[in-house]
Amino acid sequence: MPTPTHTPLMPSPLPLAETAAAPAVRPYQQYVYAYPHKTAYRPLRRERASLRDLWANEPKDSLSLYFHIPFCEVRCGFCNLFTRIGAPDGLTTAYLDALERQAIAVREALGDGARFTNAAFGGGTPTFLEAAELERLCDLAEHVLGADLTAIPLSVEASPATATADRLAVLAARGTTRLSLGVQSFVDSEARAAVRPQRRADVEAALARIRDAGFPVLNIDLIYGIEGQTEESWRTSLDAALAWQPEELYLYPLYVRPLTGLGRHRDRTAAETARDEAAWDEHRLRLYRHGRDHLLARGYEQVSMRMFRRADAPATGGEDYTCQTDGMVGLGCGARSYTSALHYSFDYAVDMHRIRGIIDAYVARSVDDFRHADFGWEMNGDEARRRHLLQSLLQAEGMPVADYRARFGTAPDDDFAAELERFRARGWLDDSAGPEVLRLSPEGLAHSDALGPELFSAAVRARMAAYEPK
Repeated sequence: MPTPTHTPLMPSPLPLAETAAAPAVRPYQQYVYAYPHKTAYRPLRRERASLRDLWANEPKDSLSLYFHIPFCEVRCGFCNLFTRIGAPDGLTTAYLDALERQAIAVREALGDGARFTNAAFGGGTPTFLEAAELERLCDLAEHVLGADLTAIPLSVEASPATATADRLAVLAARGTTRLSLGVQSFVDSEARAAVRPQRRADVEAALARIRDAGFPVLNIDLIYGIEGQTEESWRTSLDAALAWQPEELYLYPLYVRPLTGLGRHRDRTAAETARDEAAWDEHRLRLYRHGRDHLLARGYEQVSMRMFRRADAPATGGEDYTCQTDGMVGLGCGARSYTSALHYSFDYAVDMHRIRGIIDAYVARSVDDFRHADFGWEMNGDEARRRHLLQSLLQAEGMPVADYRARFGTAPDDDFAAELERFRARGWLDDSAGPEVLRLSPEGLAHSDALGPELFSAAVRARMAAYEPK
């Protein structure tokens, strides 16, 4: 994949007359999909991180299962996920062997009575695996860990190039209820600007194969804020996606992060950076609002800042699982797991050489090596409150105050008075929801990536600030 020689960070400069004043709070600070972020994790003492001890007193009747596959055919310019390009001969087999050893250790730690109520394969690109390897992955979930994939929701991520008919047939037969395709843009020039080499014709062909395979839910990922993207070209991608009537659409703002393909080409002064990013923030906000309104007008409901779901989309189950309170079991070297006392994973990196080293170390592990956690963050009551509020508030339906009070014995306005008052003052909370529901306003949803980080604890902020990107 060629490295860009230009600076693919910004949309084309806007005329001064069209550039709005910079918002008081930068709207695009950090995507908070889990709390705390892995950059807050640190090495754990082995004697304190036995998986058997960690899970001994945890409720295990409603667990989420996640398999991480850290391979992609290419690495997009914006990507900071834990993944490597390609796999030398034998590496995917060795990785699946290691996954099996880890699954054995995890099953032993969970003991009897563990019940999975949803599952997901992510990455990376799970469909980088060949059809027979995907069969083996499903076998690990079912026969080693005891997850009945045909009876619970199973979500799988794919790319256009790897969404081949044989792979899709395996996933459909094994119970996949949701197939998520990373498209990002249907405009070829925008895909190139994002360092994502693909042609629209190939994307359309992949979507046809996915629809033919019969998955109940198709999700399409799109990105706004790509260099050269306009409202017109953004609408082109939205309409191209809508033509397939996807049950779900995710609209992601483009971020440029350290050590990514785009992040390596930032040669601007501080003044230039501030001016450019203020204009970029405004541009992304306009595109977000345009995309949101476009989907709402076409029968989609907003679930979060990023997620939109077709109003008549089928339910796929999984209502037993609650992300705020139930545990997650992650397998694979980029996966994380959650207990009430500890969030844990393996080492984290973005740099390709460091990722390769972590994968090589992972595939060399024995079953015994998998019986303890390596890196993590110990949870306490304050952090549990922050996580519950974050994960609830960032959903469009909001948070029933009674649920929070039942779990913690306090009200969110007692625990987060200063933060919630700031949010109210900015118009980010929907006061019409009444005192028993804490819900974001449309403007609050638009600023989710600013609101979320304001709820981070001082300890998490300090850990994240001390983290050295690698």
